[in-house]
Amino acid sequence: MSYIQPFKGIRPRPELVRKVASPPYDVLNSREAKDLVKQNPHSYLRVVKAEVNFDFDINAHSEEVYRKGAEVLQGFIRDEVLIQDPSPCFYIYEITMGSHSQRGLMFGASLDEYENGLIKKHEFTMREKEDDRAHHVAVLNANTGPVMLSYHADKDIDEHLGIICASTEPTYDLTADDGIKHVLWVVSNPEDMERIQKNFRNLEAMYVADGHHRSAAAFRVRSAKREKNSSHTGDELYNYFLAVAFPGNQQQTLGYFRTVKDLAGLSPEKFMNKISLNFEVSETTDPTPEKPRHFTMYLDGKWYSLLAKEGSFPAGDPVLSLDVSILHKNLLEPVLNLFDIRTNDRIDFIGGIRGTGELEKRCNEDMRVAFALYPTSINELMTVADSGEVMPAKSTWFEPKLRSGIVTRSL
Repeated sequence: MSYIQPFKGIRPRPELVRKVASPPYDVLNSREAKDLVKQNPHSYLRVVKAEVNFDFDINAHSEEVYRKGAEVLQGFIRDEVLIQDPSPCFYIYEITMGSHSQRGLMFGASLDEYENGLIKKHEFTMREKEDDRAHHVAVLNANTGPVMLSYHADKDIDEHLGIICASTEPTYDLTADDGIKHVLWVVSNPEDMERIQKNFRNLEAMYVADGHHRSAAAFRVRSAKREKNSSHTGDELYNYFLAVAFPGNQQQTLGYFRTVKDLAGLSPEKFMNKISLNFEVSETTDPTPEKPRHFTMYLDGKWYSLLAKEGSFPAGDPVLSLDVSILHKNLLEPVLNLFDIRTNDRIDFIGGIRGTGELEKRCNEDMRVAFALYPTSINELMTVADSGEVMPAKSTWFEPKLRSGIVTRSL
C-alpha cells in the first residue's frame, strides 16, 4: 500500500484557469451556481452542475442534464479551453486560505484498495446523491471532481514534494473570488514520479476525508464497466478515481452546524428543562464553541452555552464520544425526536465556513433553533475509520475546498 497511478490530466489553458476552476458541485445550490455562470461561459460548473445550462424548471437529475454536461466538457476540449497532457503525470496541489496552507498530491487512486479497505471510509452515503454522481461519471466518462484523501503525515513525502515545488515554477497560481489561493505543479519527470510512487507505497492506509459519494460513484462505474468488458485486466483507467491526498496534520476541519424547524411540540421552557438534564446551560455572548464537548445554541434571539455533563457519553467509544454523537444522542433524538437525519426535512445542515451568523439568519427565516459544534478532528476521523465504524451523517466539514476543473481525469 498505496499504489497510486499517474494520468494524462485534462487541464485549462493557463490564461483560462481562473475562469474555468469552479467550486465543487455540492457546495452551491442550483440558483447560486446559475448566478456564477451568467457572466462566465467557461465556468466548470457547466460540467459538474450541468442544470445551470437550462431554465430553473429543469430536473437536475434528468438524462438531458447529464448529456449536456458531457457535451460542454467535450466542447471545452474541442475548443482547447481544456488541453490534455501528452503523458501520464502527477500533480501537486497547494491550497491557502488565510494563514492556513496545505500541500497534497493528485493521482489516480486504486479502487481495488478502496474495495479492500486500504482506502478507508468513515461515512455512509445517501443513495440519491450516489446515484447522481455515478450517472454523471458514466455519462461523461470522466472524473470531474477530485476526492479529498488524508493520510498520516510522512516525512519523506513532505520533503520530496517540497523539493519539487521549490525547484520548479507552478503551472497555475490563482486566487479565486473567495480569496482562496490554488497552486498546481505538473510532475512529469520520471525519476520524481518513481520516487513519489515509492514513498506512497510506504503508507499503511489512506482515508476518504471529503468525497464519499464521488468515490462510491467511481466504484459503481468500475463495477459496471468491468462486467461489460470481457477483456478486463485491472489496468484500465476505470479502475482508479481522481483524488488529492493531504497529510492529516495539514488539513483543517470546521464545525458542521445543525438547524431545526421546531421544538417538537415543546414550549421553550419545557425544552430548556429537558436539555438541562444532560447539558450545563447558560446564556452567552460568544456563539463559537470553545472546545470538545462544548456546544452553542441559538433560540428566540439568544445564544446559549451547552456543556455536556459527565456521563452523557461513553468515554473511549470512537463514535459515541464524538461531539456530533453527543448532541444527537442527548438532545436531537430524545428531546426533538430527530432520529433519521438523512431523510427528515425538519433538520438542515450548515457548513462551519458560513459562520454562526448563518444560524441566526436561518432562525430568523425558516428555522426555530440552531446548534454550533466544535470541529471533528482528523485524528477522530482516522480513529473511527480504523475501527471499521462510521460517523453520524454530516460530521465533518473540510476547508478549504478543492476546486473542480483544475484537472479532469478521463476514463
